[in-house]
Amino acid sequence: MKRITKDKRHLSAFIVGTLLVLVLIILIVRALGQQRFPTQTQYAYEVVNVYSHDSEAFTEGLVFDGGYLCEGTGLYGESTLRRVELKTGRVVQQRALSDDLFGEGITVYKDEMVQLTWLEHRGLVYDKNTFKPLREFSYPTEGWGLTCNGTHLIMSDGTAYLYFLNPETFQIVKRVEVRYEGNPIMRLNELEYIKGEVYANVWYDRRIARIDPLSGEVKGWIDLSHLVDYAKLDPENVLNGIAYNTEDDVIYVTGKRWPQLFEIRLVPMN
Repeated sequence: MKRITKDKRHLSAFIVGTLLVLVLIILIVRALGQQRFPTQTQYAYEVVNVYSHDSEAFTEGLVFDGGYLCEGTGLYGESTLRRVELKTGRVVQQRALSDDLFGEGITVYKDEMVQLTWLEHRGLVYDKNTFKPLREFSYPTEGWGLTCNGTHLIMSDGTAYLYFLNPETFQIVKRVEVRYEGNPIMRLNELEYIKGEVYANVWYDRRIARIDPLSGEVKGWIDLSHLVDYAKLDPENVLNGIAYNTEDDVIYVTGKRWPQLFEIRLVPMN
């Protein structure tokens, strides 16, 4: 009886030990699945400066040119193209769009400023220094974001596609579908071309996507949730507006009716 009892005790101890090991393995696997490890596709940032921004500006486009921020704003009856003093947020030059146009993304190509409209299929071309209208062009999609890589204008239309336009004729020469881990990324909004990548706001997302313009693959994300929280905004006043200062290697970000514009610098993750 003693020997049988002893064997049973050994067997019970073995079973309990095995169960504990299994539980430990399950907990480790779950922890690994939930933990986010830094990879080359994750990017951190530091806030370099915080500037004033017109809290009435419904920002749709942003670009840094000649030491100033140029900004396109939206809404019918309120859309503008403006030049803004960076450090003060003061509007030093402005042109209003007609009331039937909803202004969208803007970019600079050579000596011209190009601005999209949302539903009107009309692109507006100005002298970038005087904002004098030069000509117009049309496109078959909605107009959302716009940037330039020096060779093409790159446009978003609220879908998962980026369109590449000839900057002289404004004809669409190609398009790429933007995907992350095999899934299309919809609602691509304001764009900026930075060091061979397209940075894109995604409507109602607090992150900026970094896109390979050749393949359309999202190479990583920049999570700006902290800045959105800091601004204490109406949920409709989404993150929207990316501009790049090539000389200082900094990025300016803001949003629709944000009271602040943030100067950030990307930093490598350990």
